Amino acid sequence: MDTKTDLPNLPGRLGSPDMDLRSDPRSDPRMLAALAPLGLDVHPEDPGVTSETPIEALLEYCAAAEVGFAALGPMLTEATPPVEGVVRRTEVIKGIDDNDINLYIHQPVDMDGPLPCVVHTHGGGMVILQASDVGYVRWRDELAATGLVVVGVEFRNGGGALGPHPFPAGLNDCAAGVQWVNENRNDLGISKIVISGESGGGNLALATTLKAKQQGWVSVIDGVYAQCPYIFGGYAEKDPALPSLYENDDYFLNVTNMGALARVYDPSGENATNPLAWPYHADVAELTGLPPHVISVNELDPLRDEGLAYYRKLGLAGVPSVSRTVNGTCHAGDCLALDAMPDVYRATQRDINGFANSL
Repeated sequence: MDTKTDLPNLPGRLGSPDMDLRSDPRSDPRMLAALAPLGLDVHPEDPGVTSETPIEALLEYCAAAEVGFAALGPMLTEATPPVEGVVRRTEVIKGIDDNDINLYIHQPVDMDGPLPCVVHTHGGGMVILQASDVGYVRWRDELAATGLVVVGVEFRNGGGALGPHPFPAGLNDCAAGVQWVNENRNDLGISKIVISGESGGGNLALATTLKAKQQGWVSVIDGVYAQCPYIFGGYAEKDPALPSLYENDDYFLNVTNMGALARVYDPSGENATNPLAWPYHADVAELTGLPPHVISVNELDPLRDEGLAYYRKLGLAGVPSVSRTVNGTCHAGDCLALDAMPDVYRATQRDINGFANSL
């Protein structure tokens, strides 16, 4: 796709290749005000890594990137008072590799009867960040305060402090977490199970459901709510079938950088079209019989169109599904900027709650 010629009737960088979040008229000004002090309202610096970079250097990059991204949580949420009426505890379970998995359980103080449970799989491209990071703890607290039980899975990563454990380690941990929650429904006081996550966590929410179908236990999953799912994998070469990879490239995320992180998740590349690694590649038969889904995407996200493509495929498979687009926001913008956009942040949480209670 040629993006060198200005075509002003097209959105984003399709119409103006030099456009950035700051100059895109679609951007929510509150989001820009929150991102500007961090330098994230303009094109990010060239990370200097690609999918061709040696894996050792990519792991070093992951370690450095993890520190920066983990800092976003407190920077974008610290001005909002802490959540009240929620209790937390940690359960440690065993994974299939005899590894310890921390499950972070958040529950309303006053539970009145069984509540829906959201098993949360956090973002980070399956290669960085931790469920114990401040931003994710806050997300689970806020969700629990809406009247849900929330369980965050501390899965192994392809890189960073919890790596290097490439695919399928993290997926296996998420599956183990969901199975433990199902086996402990009565003790947890839950009525149904929804898997939800953003970005790489959106990938894992979808992939865990596909894995459950393959293994014959998908019936324990009542619904899936995937936000801005990172599911294509082929970012080393942009695909014209996904125009948002061009339209919104360098808006908070850089597509070339995503190609590098994808290699950390699957160093050999042998799972490039394996739906358990990259759910975008699932065919209609593999989606048939899955529980209801919500696919939520962000208007100004390079990943927007892969999420919408998955939604359309779910429809072809006869899966009850809804898509929503959060306008004016960058990748995961509706679950990052609590201080700047509390209405947008909490609208998504209300939607997750409403979906869980509708099942």
